[in-house]
Amino acid sequence: MKVRVIVHPQEDGGFWAEVPSLPGCATQGDTWPELLENLYEAIQGVLSVGDDATPSEPNVQVFDLAI
Repeated sequence: MKVRVIVHPQEDGGFWAEVPSLPGCATQGDTWPELLENLYEAIQGVLSVGDDATPSEPNVQVFDLAI
């Protein structure tokens, strides 16, 4: 999977980044390697939300759809 990442410099040094295709997915790092490590963690966290979701209503179905 590839995602587009937008990296912004911070005024006090370092970087912050956002992933537009994953709402709420953003992170920061003082160095480029730290930013990349934090990006991997942030993306994995956003994508894993709902992995263990169980329906709150008996007629609701949850499934994975690959596209």
